[in-house]
Amino acid sequence: MTDLQGEQVSDFICYNLQDKHEYLSSGRTLDYTETIFLTKGNLFYSNRSNVMLEMIDDTVGRHDFLLAPCSAEMFRITYGHTDPHRGCFGNLKEALQKFGVHEDAIPTCFNIFMNVDVNEQTGKLKVLPPKSKAGDFIIFESKMDLIVGMTACSAGLSNNFSYKPIAYEIL
Repeated sequence: MTDLQGEQVSDFICYNLQDKHEYLSSGRTLDYTETIFLTKGNLFYSNRSNVMLEMIDDTVGRHDFLLAPCSAEMFRITYGHTDPHRGCFGNLKEALQKFGVHEDAIPTCFNIFMNVDVNEQTGKLKVLPPKSKAGDFIIFESKMDLIVGMTACSAGLSNNFSYKPIAYEIL
């Protein structure tokens, strides 16, 4: 995946093609890697503790696996929007339903290029501008056949209040 213009986040989620009840797990991945700063060389685990992906390359080194996909509810609660749009969650819901993935089966996504600070004393989370610049990328190697959902995130804080395309290539 490549950030074409810089400072653009992508929500990324995947499911086992053969069994959609097996999905990318933030909890298992963070438990087994013992870090919240996932980067080159890290394995990504399913809710069944199977390796789904390996990050082969990463030019940014800062991503998030703590925050849920932005949603209409998040825009209402966090930003105070009275007429919120559907956000990444709504986009993933629409895209994944044709594969039989129900909205309740969309967990916390891996937020590629998202820069979240965790306060050492209070644990408070703060979304900062992404560190990605135009042309920065990550490369995943799949370890099983997958259904993959991705977005170009539309949450203002995640993208430094500019909304740009994200590119991907399947090799």
